Amino acid sequence: MPAQRSVTAPGPPDDRTEPSPHRPRRKDLAALGTVAAAYALAQTAFMAAGTGLGWDETVYVSQVSPDTPAAFFSAPRARGISWLVAPLVTLTPSVPALRIFLALLSAAGLLTALWTWRRLLPLRVLTLAGALFAGLWVSLFYGPQAMPNLWVALAALAATGCVLRAAHDPGDRRPLVGIAAAVALAALMRPSDAVWLVLPAACVAALLPGPRKAARLVALAAGAVLGAAPWVVEARLDYGGLLTRLHRAGEIQGGLGWNPSFGHHLRSLGGRTLCRPCDIPWTQPVTSLWWLTLPLLAMAGVALAYRSGRTPGRAAAAAAATGLSMAAPYLLFVGYAAPRFLLPAYALLSLPVAVALARLFGAARSRPVLLGALCLVLAAHLTLQLMVTAQLAARSRTTHTAFGAVAQALRGQGLRAPCVISGEEAVRVAFRTGCASRQLLGGHDGSISAAALAALARTRPTAVLVEGGAPAPAWARTWRPYELPALPGMKGYRAYLGPAAIP
Repeated sequence: MPAQRSVTAPGPPDDRTEPSPHRPRRKDLAALGTVAAAYALAQTAFMAAGTGLGWDETVYVSQVSPDTPAAFFSAPRARGISWLVAPLVTLTPSVPALRIFLALLSAAGLLTALWTWRRLLPLRVLTLAGALFAGLWVSLFYGPQAMPNLWVALAALAATGCVLRAAHDPGDRRPLVGIAAAVALAALMRPSDAVWLVLPAACVAALLPGPRKAARLVALAAGAVLGAAPWVVEARLDYGGLLTRLHRAGEIQGGLGWNPSFGHHLRSLGGRTLCRPCDIPWTQPVTSLWWLTLPLLAMAGVALAYRSGRTPGRAAAAAAATGLSMAAPYLLFVGYAAPRFLLPAYALLSLPVAVALARLFGAARSRPVLLGALCLVLAAHLTLQLMVTAQLAARSRTTHTAFGAVAQALRGQGLRAPCVISGEEAVRVAFRTGCASRQLLGGHDGSISAAALAALARTRPTAVLVEGGAPAPAWARTWRPYELPALPGMKGYRAYLGPAAIP
């Protein structure tokens, strides 16, 4: 009787092996779908009720809102996010509905972006990476907002994954379509960010072995051209040409040059959505600890991924290189900080960081004290991110209520459509009041001369808003003053109402 062989059941794949191309799709979908669902629920819980549109959001939403005139659209902006929210904004002006819509959409985008990596990295690495990125306050706060940065992040994550997939599975044409679609989305949202995505992606596409290198490069180029075309055409029609628009965009961003801003970004992580000028003291260093460990964990993750196998190593290295490329302009050439600018880098660097943490947790399985310490550190990190998100959401609710009071007061003083508002915080006040916002020429959003605004005030209700005890502009000194409810951060708020504004 022949001896029977001992058959050992294969164990689950881990981060020390090449990812299997035949992993069960249901298991992958359940794990990554859970992360995406938790992301949507957290966004909705924090941001859906009572928050208002921010200044940039108001500009983007006003472009497609049927209820209010469009705010001035400055040179750096792109139309992508306005088009994304248009299907909902044209149906309802409800901000809670917009928040829920974007929360669901961003969660679906995160799931799609992570899914492109499922044959490149182990499932537990992808799940952990998704949780790390989704758990940042920057991701939670901007996920349900009408802002382009999160969508650039998800597009960059998907595009990089598709470039690697196109080399890993040369017989599959779907990654080529994914490359073009993801890059086009990034360029529609922020053309300048798409440049810093395409450059490293093109290097990865050219350096990876295998056939169809030209097809990968063509897909990248096609996506960039398709996504940037509206911005380039608009530059020709409305800004006097592409070079003129680029020059104006640089001026609005403070002039691009050698301006290392690492310290600015560290200080902004305490919950400042814009640090410009960033001359504030660093009062909450604990909120920046994760940021200081990020490069170390990413480098460790790349090294560990290469030890695991060729495919994970290339995947982690490509993600890290692309993430650093997309962070470089904001860390080195922009002299101020906004945490949302680094969302693409965080999305991509979460992958090598997850490789390092997955290996660390794997090594700690037999060491209960170490495992407990790691869990406590991650729990403390997540708690801190949720606390910052809650503070920002509460601040947004307070601001929303204050702007509502100002808009109601102005309507009581005769500001009704068609009307015009200029001055301090005119964009958000005008949107809430149903008026057009127009700023004087000379500033970033200048769209009308003082003489033209004064002439306009004789035919339609017009107001110029000033902060504190500032006097009325010379051309509005005869206008009727009216004290408004103060906005957060202001010592006082006053409107000067033109002759056509009759209570």
